[in-house]
Amino acid sequence: MTASFRAKRWYEGIAECQQQNEGYVLVTVVGTAGSTPRDSGSKMVVTASHTIDTIGGGHLEFDAISRARAYLAKGETRTELHSYPLSSALGQCCGGAVKVLFDVCNLHQQQVAIFGAGHVAKALVPILAQLPVRIAWIDSREDLFPDALPANVQKIVEDAPESEVRHLDENSWLIILTHDHQLDYRITEQALKHPSLPFVGLIGSDTKAKRFKTKLTHRGFDEHALARLVTPIGNRDIPGKQPIEVAVSISAQIIARLHHDNRSATPSAVSDVSVSHMQTNKLNKAGGEQVVATTLGDSESSSSKKDTTRDIK
Repeated sequence: MTASFRAKRWYEGIAECQQQNEGYVLVTVVGTAGSTPRDSGSKMVVTASHTIDTIGGGHLEFDAISRARAYLAKGETRTELHSYPLSSALGQCCGGAVKVLFDVCNLHQQQVAIFGAGHVAKALVPILAQLPVRIAWIDSREDLFPDALPANVQKIVEDAPESEVRHLDENSWLIILTHDHQLDYRITEQALKHPSLPFVGLIGSDTKAKRFKTKLTHRGFDEHALARLVTPIGNRDIPGKQPIEVAVSISAQIIARLHHDNRSATPSAVSDVSVSHMQTNKLNKAGGEQVVATTLGDSESSSSKKDTTRDIK
């Protein structure tokens, strides 16, 4: 998902980058000597695909942009100072010299795709939105989304939610919490077709997990693909059946992954700390929703001790 910008000035560019969680470099002329294209204090913003404002154009700016993008590509937040003599070697014969400060702010964040906008998802999104992640929240039912969303949450209304899988960034983590088991399966199957998606979390009971894995095996998915499927999703140490309890359990697992916790550094390890305390629970009977704690989705909740069904009010 590529960021888009309307900004014309560098300070507007910074604001848009932060809103869209897009890494950027603030390039500032901090010193000049002799004849130079711009004075000290001139600034521009450089992202992986855009530039906003200018420090004078020409080969100086071209080199500064290339250098800024090289810093961004390293994925580090850093500050660098570089001196440019404006000589024929740079294609500029002003005869002066410029010192340029590169302030690298790498905001590239883990993308988390949440499928389903039911009770568990509504409890989960506000928690995850406080973490350094970008959230794609996907459902076919627009009326279920809150009117206001955090800046790092993108609402996606799609009649066929499974079709959004192919648009996700590489290394995205999926949380499948929809109201429909068949839809859960379609999303899961599409996700497992993409080896670049390392974490496919699915909410549900142990019985649901077993049935899905059996069906996926019959469809030709091998053990390496199934190792990326984490179901039920969540942390076993956090009991409870209410949507907020399920959401906290899932959040705990996501936080562990963000911190490279040994238990959740790989999908197979993550599954060892999956929530089994959540079982299939009927939610919002008027709307026919269910909640299952298996990864993404407000479908069900499962328990690690037993596979029973509990009502969630």
